[in-house]
Amino acid sequence: MSDALQAPERLTDKLAGLLMQRIESGELAPDERLPTEQKLSEQFGVSRTVVREAVSRLKSIGLLTSRQGAGVFVAPRSQARALAFDPLVVTSMESVLQVVEVRRGLEADVAALAAQRMTPEKAKAIAQALAHLETCPPQGAEGVEADLAFHRSIARATENPHYERLLGFLEQYQREAMRVTRTNEALDSGYMVQVRQEHRAIADAVMRGDAAAARQAAMLHMHNAAHRIEHAAPPIRRALGALLAPPSTGSTSS
Repeated sequence: MSDALQAPERLTDKLAGLLMQRIESGELAPDERLPTEQKLSEQFGVSRTVVREAVSRLKSIGLLTSRQGAGVFVAPRSQARALAFDPLVVTSMESVLQVVEVRRGLEADVAALAAQRMTPEKAKAIAQALAHLETCPPQGAEGVEADLAFHRSIARATENPHYERLLGFLEQYQREAMRVTRTNEALDSGYMVQVRQEHRAIADAVMRGDAAAARQAAMLHMHNAAHRIEHAAPPIRRALGALLAPPSTGSTSS
């Protein structure tokens, strides 16, 4: 069977994900030499540029290492690996819900701590982020980025940079799916009102310094987010399924 990647989008992500999967499964063993760029290009049906970028990405997180004059090798198991995006993590509706589940507790802690450490300057920044979010159209990339920026503004208010970094890491798994789920919300005026009310409740509790209410509002928002995904209309579920389809093998494409 050919290992060629099916066409088009995010080929670097897909190739990096497949190589990562083979390394972690042991198919590519520690200290094993990686095939040349040319061979990988032919094997997966992608350009050498895509191969180079995918290999570079895996080097940056410590899974691959270069040896001068010898090539690229799988790193020893003992080598530390940084927290990094893995495109194979989110490949189904269930996996999206798992990320939401992780965010539920994280967002609750973030909101509570932000409320405890609230200042007028932080409240102003959160209010501005919320106002911008509410002016964005419900569909499209602008609304997604504004939604994520609103949650980051609260994380920033904790004065703990690790919270913002963790949320930023999880955003990578949600950004594309959120474009579809926001479309789902736009198709139902009740959902749109509900989401707006949830965001306002989080912001209001955080800005007035009510940690308990902030925690509860953030938990409710993430719980409802999961509910909205689980009960999305059939066309939305199909769109999400197509978007999240895992990298696959098929006919060679350039």
